[in-house]
Amino acid sequence: MEGEIVNKVADSGLITISPEDYYPAGRRMSIDLGEVLFQGLILREKDFREWIKTHDWEQYKDAYVAVFCSADAIIPVWAYMLVAASLEPFVRKTVAGTQHDLETALYQDVVANLDLEEFRDQRVIIKGCGNLPVPDSAYVMLTEKLRPIVKSLMYGEACSTVPVFKQSRTV
Repeated sequence: MEGEIVNKVADSGLITISPEDYYPAGRRMSIDLGEVLFQGLILREKDFREWIKTHDWEQYKDAYVAVFCSADAIIPVWAYMLVAASLEPFVRKTVAGTQHDLETALYQDVVANLDLEEFRDQRVIIKGCGNLPVPDSAYVMLTEKLRPIVKSLMYGEACSTVPVFKQSRTV
């Protein structure tokens, strides 16, 4: 039929994956240990243990929590461990680090558990740009997991992709 509009993208056989589709839903919260330091510089064990005992841990129920220190201070590892132990009954996940570190850890879990068999021998686009805070590392993790199984891997949108990997043809 002459003049018929053909959707070449739909007919291309390309499969698009959006990392945002795998974004773990849930509240993100932070605990700044810099706020509980003596004079903003020193972590005193007795004071810290009192803070641990009196802090409202239930406010973190079902949240993903990043524990970090904004002050230029040396925080002993056991302090992070005490916070993690206190959070454990309430939270979905605790990470020692920034919100960015938290997002990276969440995507490590997500990508590690993805069943990507449907993408075997397919031409795949990993969609970029979005509204959620998907860390760059999520794209790297997806690339690492998809590369051994796909025919080709691209980044972007179907109308404008950047080739990342293409399986070589064997004759």
